[in-house]
Amino acid sequence: MKFQSILAIYVLFWTISLFLVLPFGVRTNQEVGMENVPGHAESAPHAFSFGRAALRATIVSAILFGLFYANYVHGWVGIDLFDWAKPPRS
Repeated sequence: MKFQSILAIYVLFWTISLFLVLPFGVRTNQEVGMENVPGHAESAPHAFSFGRAALRATIVSAILFGLFYANYVHGWVGIDLFDWAKPPRS
């Protein structure tokens, strides 16, 4: 696999992982014990740290990409494993 392909696939894994980890660890103003600011949704986070979310996404995406690449190298799961994906016999 080319380096550019590896990088593109990793970026996709990282982006998906970022959206996956965004809701974890977020606390609202009510949970923190602060008063809501007028005009903000009650579900708005009290404080958001992009660095923390990016770090979590990096860890999750590294694990997922490692599994993906190991499967690519060793061929554990392939198209032959799925009967519904095989082309019909003529």
